[in-house]
Amino acid sequence: MPGVMAMEFTKKFLRAKSPCADGFRWFSRHVEDGSGYQQALDTLVNAGRVGDACWLLSQFGPTNEVLTLDRLEADALVFAGTLVVRGNVDVSGVLQTGRSIRAGGGLRAGESIVVGEDVRVAGAIVSQGLLQVGGDLRADWGVEAEGDIRCGGDLRAGWDLVCHGTLALKGGAFVGQDLIAHGSVECDKGVRVGGHLTGAASVRVGQGIWVGGAITGVQHLEAGWGIKAGECIHAGGAIKAGESLSAGEDIRAGDGYGVFAGLHVQVDTWDASAQVWAQQPPERLRSGVWLGPCVV
Repeated sequence: MPGVMAMEFTKKFLRAKSPCADGFRWFSRHVEDGSGYQQALDTLVNAGRVGDACWLLSQFGPTNEVLTLDRLEADALVFAGTLVVRGNVDVSGVLQTGRSIRAGGGLRAGESIVVGEDVRVAGAIVSQGLLQVGGDLRADWGVEAEGDIRCGGDLRAGWDLVCHGTLALKGGAFVGQDLIAHGSVECDKGVRVGGHLTGAASVRVGQGIWVGGAITGVQHLEAGWGIKAGECIHAGGAIKAGESLSAGEDIRAGDGYGVFAGLHVQVDTWDASAQVWAQQPPERLRSGVWLGPCVV
């Protein structure tokens, strides 16, 4: 995505974007005609009008500017380009960038983190609200958000991934330890979790689910490919796999719900592609072939 070139702001230029009346009046009084784009964003943030700065960024888009710092501590930051910090990033309010964030330490925001492109940090990521990334997100430690997590690419967390809102990924999820989801999980690709997957709502994955430990607490569990867990697979609703199901212990759907394997393959191929492995046959197994305890 190309960035906007260096521009000078004028009242006429801003009015073309149909700003709210209050915001336009304030801007007219405090931002001089001919001010630079980032200068205008900084002026708004410094005056406590962070929401207006975020709106301005959404209207005029990212730049190719790079801000490089040893560390960052701020009340809020709205930057149109890429933020590169050698150490930690600690923002008490809103942190929003038009392009990417790279940090040699951790990344924390007291309200929200919104990034236009990729995030790559050597520590943990903690947001007390929304965590939204347009591209890939990678943290060598854990990732936690009190609000929703929305990611336009892959999400990789070396430790735990904890989401207190909705987890929505256009790519896949790769979690070194536990995935704890307090809201629904929607993932267009696959999910791979080294520890346990613990949910509270439905989990729907476009490709496969691989979990080293147990899958518990979820409502409906659905994968376009197979589902495999090293321990049990327990859901409060239905369990649906496009291909095979495998659990080191038992597979159990909620009361009145069924267990379905091989939903995306032909019945003639069930023996190979709709296998169900568990310590005992799952109750209400509606499709697929139970072959006994998991041997791997």
